[in-house]
Amino acid sequence: MEMVLSTGAPAKIRDVIRERIISGGMTSGQKLPSEREMTELFSTTRVTLKDALVALETEGLIYREERRGWYISPPRIRYNPLSRSHFHKMIQEQQRIAETKIISVRTDIAHGEIAQALELRAFTPVHIIERLRYIDGRAVLFVENCLIETLFPGILQQNIAASLTELYSRHYGYETQRSRFQVIPTAAPAHVAKALNLAAGQPVLKICRVNYKGDGQIMDCEFEYWRPDAVMITIDSQGDIY
Repeated sequence: MEMVLSTGAPAKIRDVIRERIISGGMTSGQKLPSEREMTELFSTTRVTLKDALVALETEGLIYREERRGWYISPPRIRYNPLSRSHFHKMIQEQQRIAETKIISVRTDIAHGEIAQALELRAFTPVHIIERLRYIDGRAVLFVENCLIETLFPGILQQNIAASLTELYSRHYGYETQRSRFQVIPTAAPAHVAKALNLAAGQPVLKICRVNYKGDGQIMDCEFEYWRPDAVMITIDSQGDIY
């Protein structure tokens, strides 16, 4: 990687790296030099360099992997939360490759954030399915699906790595008629950071979605934790946008 040497404020360092990315001098997935190398290259301090890199990360131009370094971000995925389309279809329609892995499955008594989202006041069992989702081989999304147990008998014996939306319709006759969303930039919880190979407390985009079936009853909720550089929220009331 060749760069024009620069000194001074983080803004100047940021501008040099940004120009290299936008001009095509660096490609998606390419690794940046180490922070030590870039500190020497720009004749600057580690603190000043880190300020510049974090600013570029906030713009979505680069991302970091814990203990591995900094990389050039691929184009963001366009995501319409109002769409009924499932994750794999959404990614495929944008000519990208999707993959899902099951991290853990457990049944627990709903409490805290889960009980609040599902509006449960009694001791109600829920299935909690944690899945890690990849785009083009990179882990970008950690999802916790929380299902009210009594509404989904035997669901854990089904293929829960595939679309839960399709599974709900095919095996239980449930169609999502309404969804409620909260979108919150926040810090990655420890278990999410580990799965996404982030440093604990690194920024993520958290989306809480509560789904209602045809009779108006809440049936499940999900907590999505996205790498911020990987996604762009796109909403059009006239239909799906991908």
